[in-house]
Amino acid sequence: MSMRHPSAGLRRLLAARRLLLPVVAATMAACDGELPDAYGNFESREVTVSSEATGKLIRFDVREGDELEPDRAVAQIDTLQMALQMHELALQLRASRIRADEAQAQVRSLEAQLRSAEDDHERTQRLFERNAATAGDLNRLEGNVSSLREQIVGARARVDLMQQEAAIAEARIAQVRDRIGRATIRNPVGGTVLTTMVEGGEVVQSGRPLYTIAPLDTLILRAYVSGGQLASLTLGGDVSVQFDAGSGTLERRSGRLTWIASEAEFTPTPIQTREQRVDQVYAVKVLVPNEDRRLKIGMPGELLLTTSAPGGQP
Repeated sequence: MSMRHPSAGLRRLLAARRLLLPVVAATMAACDGELPDAYGNFESREVTVSSEATGKLIRFDVREGDELEPDRAVAQIDTLQMALQMHELALQLRASRIRADEAQAQVRSLEAQLRSAEDDHERTQRLFERNAATAGDLNRLEGNVSSLREQIVGARARVDLMQQEAAIAEARIAQVRDRIGRATIRNPVGGTVLTTMVEGGEVVQSGRPLYTIAPLDTLILRAYVSGGQLASLTLGGDVSVQFDAGSGTLERRSGRLTWIASEAEFTPTPIQTREQRVDQVYAVKVLVPNEDRRLKIGMPGELLLTTSAPGGQP
């Protein structure tokens, strides 16, 4: 009895079956773990660094992907005009102080003259009482005392004015010094530069964004849960998250629930039954450690509300 050889179509089917078996096995292995309770994506706590001064950006040491430490000077805005303004204000301050010193010296001189005039007036008053001085002499000395007192009032007013001018100059110098300090842009938080919005040599305005940075050692999984799952959530509580680790495997890590939305993300039309209430979706945020940088911004993730030990494939 002779055996028939398989047809070409059958041979192709058998070959395709041999190729699909490993894929099916890997898929079944990945799905063999605990089913997730919610889905979402990983995101970062981005910080937008903006200019606090206006001028030409003469230095900009920021590139996308750079790792920057906190308080590092990363950019410099030209401060020449501010330095010239500072010099001008310093001259004004010096002139105001000199005028204030001169007015104060005049006050001291007038006060000395007043004391002498008052002594002369008292002496003449005693002589007048003994008929040894005339009324004209007494009146002349009284007028001299009165004039000196008025001059002292005016000199003290000039002292106050010069001191106020000096105080104004000092305040303006402090303002310019603060602007010069703000012309040096310092990185506020440690992290990785995500995007840059300017290039060195550009003229920037105060408040213009320069770059965004995010600490990538901890990412946030923003996931969406149903209204029925809210009762099982606790702010600050531990949950598990899992993500695709490659080669058809999932990696699980522990995270901490830090935020729950107070309102549904998508509100359906009038809800009547408990089955329909599952259509309500609430956003939650979970902080997930990422020291090894395996988690990426935008990567999909899964949330497991039942806490379990992290590590490897679930």
